[in-house]
Amino acid sequence: MPENTAKAKGKPVRLSQVEMTELVLPPDTNNLGTAFGGKVAQWIDMCAGIAAVRHCRTTVVTASMDDLHFLTPIHQGEIVTLQASVNRAFRTSMEIGVRIDAENPLTGERRHCTSAHLTFVALDAKGDKLPVPPVIPETKAEKRRYEEAALRRQERLGRRKREQAHFAKYGE
Repeated sequence: MPENTAKAKGKPVRLSQVEMTELVLPPDTNNLGTAFGGKVAQWIDMCAGIAAVRHCRTTVVTASMDDLHFLTPIHQGEIVTLQASVNRAFRTSMEIGVRIDAENPLTGERRHCTSAHLTFVALDAKGDKLPVPPVIPETKAEKRRYEEAALRRQERLGRRKREQAHFAKYGE
């Protein structure tokens, strides 16, 4: 698919950035007292979804989440901070990056726990895809993430094509 060609005015990354904070409570944890991966994925999806809807100001749906690898466990009682930014917009989709840090509330020590990249698609009221505004990266980090997003997109599209071919051949 071509890069975003919509006539919509571009938007700087800063206008759609999101920071969410969660406290890890007992229902959020497994028998080791660490956060369920599914709970963290839920927080990531919500944070990214807010950034996506802020960017395009229409209904959005999650199309994919890239590999999610946990670098360190998140413990019960810790404060989790999620930061999301729109890295790049394509024609009807956008990549959102989310960084997740955990903080010990007693010491203030923070550590990076995981990062994720999600693809969201903009939809109209009938569920048809809509063009999204281009992203205007301003900082050095935003420009780097903008360029890296194009590479990740090519990897995603290639993986999807291989999966579709496998399904067509084997039906599974």
